[in-house]
Amino acid sequence: MTRYLEERRDAFGVEPICRAIGVPVSTYYARRSRKPSRRALEDRKLIAEIHAAREGYRRVYGVRKTWKELGRRDVDVGRDRVARLMRQEGLEGVRRGKKHRTTIPDEAAFERARDLLQRDFTATRPNEKWVADITYLRTWNGFCYLAFILDCYSRMIVGWQLAPHLRTDLVMDALEMANGLRRPGEGLIAHTDRGSQYTSLAYTDRLDELGVAPSVGSKGDAYDNAMAEAWVATYKSELVDGRRFPSFEHAEHETLHWISFYNGERLHEELGDLPPTEYEGLNYKRDNTETVSAR
Repeated sequence: MTRYLEERRDAFGVEPICRAIGVPVSTYYARRSRKPSRRALEDRKLIAEIHAAREGYRRVYGVRKTWKELGRRDVDVGRDRVARLMRQEGLEGVRRGKKHRTTIPDEAAFERARDLLQRDFTATRPNEKWVADITYLRTWNGFCYLAFILDCYSRMIVGWQLAPHLRTDLVMDALEMANGLRRPGEGLIAHTDRGSQYTSLAYTDRLDELGVAPSVGSKGDAYDNAMAEAWVATYKSELVDGRRFPSFEHAEHETLHWISFYNGERLHEELGDLPPTEYEGLNYKRDNTETVSAR
């Protein structure tokens, strides 16, 4: 009741509000002057911790990720309490929107390529399965397009490129970044949709040079590249969210910083609430140690 009055007293006055809700004015002033309880003081401190845990790109976190982030900061608190205080503060996570189509199917490629994943995006090691796709964002000067490559093992973005066009160079540059950073060995599968950029001779020839097996989903079925589609939804909801960037350079700068945050800091439920780099470092090192010990 006190908070309700505090939020509206400047607009309507204390006495009219008290009359409207049937509360004596004296009760309001008595409660207002009452010393805050220990619980209330602890809540105030925790609210500050919640806001700190949701700073920067984490502002999109809902209750569960905020609670997990607090745990990583050694703040011992129950999830229900975090939910209550976030509701009290009007804080909530973002909701994902829809993805728009950015690739054009290459009809001639349908008989040439196969789906090697069959919707199985699980991986036992880094550089076993990569998925790739293209999405778009708006600037004041028009559209620009983001090509990216994601490692299925850790959900890490291992290659990306932003450009104001949809030529094959866009996906080639993302592939070269991924190859330069990861240096994959034999056995890697690179999965995409059937967009003309990914079924072009330049792209498929480069995969062949690198010893990478190309894989493509069926025509018009988003589930065949679901992990890439899910990442697009995350990127759009957490960074783009209907924004129109002032320039291509600004969009590139924002994307660079967000991908750095995504790889190194953003918590992933599927990874045990660890960021991709941390998950890959901890789990792959552990798996290798266990394999050596078993020999």
